[in-house]
Amino acid sequence: MFLAQKSDIGQKRDENQDRVRVGMIGSDSALAVVCDGMGGENSGSLASEIAVNAVFDKIAGNFRENADLNSIRNLMLTSVSAANALVYQESVEKEENKGMGTTCVAALVRGKQVFVANVGDSRAYIMTHEGIRQITNDHTLVEMLYEQGQLSREEADTHYMKNVITKAVGVEKDIETDYFEIENDSNFTVLLCSDGLYNYCDNELLYNTVFGQNLDEAASKLVAHANLEGGRDNITIALMAN
Repeated sequence: MFLAQKSDIGQKRDENQDRVRVGMIGSDSALAVVCDGMGGENSGSLASEIAVNAVFDKIAGNFRENADLNSIRNLMLTSVSAANALVYQESVEKEENKGMGTTCVAALVRGKQVFVANVGDSRAYIMTHEGIRQITNDHTLVEMLYEQGQLSREEADTHYMKNVITKAVGVEKDIETDYFEIENDSNFTVLLCSDGLYNYCDNELLYNTVFGQNLDEAASKLVAHANLEGGRDNITIALMAN
């Protein structure tokens, strides 16, 4: 399995509040987690740092390659819940961290299977010889309005409030996490990223840059493209290919 990751502060921010971890957790299994923090001062960075480590360490520490589907689902969801509890506790105990939170998208690849947990608007995509597909749904105000039929897809993609998220790790005491399972017999690549990347890259660009290419080079090219297009946010990407 091939892995790559890259995170960049971008062109406009004073601090990188994104965090990413990618690694092998078995002979044929890999894990990637991307978090995009929010909050004043250092709070966003703290939230994403706590979450990315909590999720990665809990999954990696408890994963068994022979686990059944229900066990993996429970492991993924409880890992995000544990991260939520840690971030929430930090926010209520310290006034300077009040209201902090973070997005979180985690993907576990085991052989031909992909398991994804998601909160917020960081995304997971899967790429095959047939093309690219977004796995996750954005937890944003604009996406909610689109699903309700109040906005068209074009209006949603360009709306000035498109980055207002409706759900984040650590903001509330409890969290409801989206979960997805995919099995694909052909070769595939899983891409996780923060909105600082996908806001500057359409699906065609993502696919042509990544699929079948050297992953380290692909990650660097995508980050460079986002910066060239303005880089108004932190930019983070994780890649896993079988």
